[in-house]
Amino acid sequence: MTTSDTATPIDLLTQVAASTARLDASIGALTDTALAEPSLLPGWTRGHVVTHLSRNADSMLNLLLWARTGIEIPQYASAAVRDADIEAGAPRPLDVQHADFTAAAHRMRAVADTMPPVDWLAEVRNRQGGTLLADQIPWMRLRETEIHHVDLDVGYTPVDWPAEFVARLLPDAIADLSAKLLPEATPTFDIQSTDTDLIATVGPGRPHHTVLGPSHALLAWLLGRTPGADLTGPLPPLPAWK
Repeated sequence: MTTSDTATPIDLLTQVAASTARLDASIGALTDTALAEPSLLPGWTRGHVVTHLSRNADSMLNLLLWARTGIEIPQYASAAVRDADIEAGAPRPLDVQHADFTAAAHRMRAVADTMPPVDWLAEVRNRQGGTLLADQIPWMRLRETEIHHVDLDVGYTPVDWPAEFVARLLPDAIADLSAKLLPEATPTFDIQSTDTDLIATVGPGRPHHTVLGPSHALLAWLLGRTPGADLTGPLPPLPAWK
C-alpha cells in the first residue's frame, strides 16, 4: 500500500475517484425532502453541503487550470461569491443537484488526468491566500469529499473513512490544533491511537493527560465531527475546526 508520505497525485486521484463514487451514490439515494433537511453542519441543509461540494470541485478545477496554463485563476472569485453560490444552489431539486455534482467532479477529473508531471510542481494559492504546489490539490479535494460525506448525515460515519485517509489527515489535524491551541483554555495533552502506533502531544509543555481511541474516532473528535463519546480520558475543550 502507498503510504501517506509517498502518495503521488495519481495515487490520490485514485482515492478521490473512489471517494467521489461513494458520495455520488449517497447523493443519488436522497429525496428532495431529505435534501432540504438539516445536515450535521450548523445552519446548513444537505442541499448546502451538496452544492458546496459541487462548487468546491469547480474551485479545484480553477487551481488545476492555473497550474496548467500559468494564468492566475483564483480558487473562488471571492468569499462573498462562494457563499452566495452555496446559498443560491442549496434549494435546487435533487435531480439538478445530483447532475451538478457529477458534472463538476468529472470536469475536475478530466483536467487532473491530463496534467503533465511538471505542472504538478506549479505554485498556486488556496482561498485563504496560502501558497501550495498543485500536487496538493487532489489531497485538498479528498478531504472535502470524505469529511463532508459524514456531514451529510446519510449513514456514512468516521468509521467508514479509509484507513489511508485517516493515517494522512490525523497528523495534520494534530499539528493544526497544536498551532492554534491557547494553553490557558486547553491544557497540553497527548493523543494515542489504539489501532496504530501514533502517539503525539497537542500543545506546548508537559502533557497533563492522554486521550485514547481508534484513529478514526480521534480524527473525528479533533475535526469537531463528534463529541468524542468513543474516546477515553478527559476530553479538553477544543477550538472550532475550520
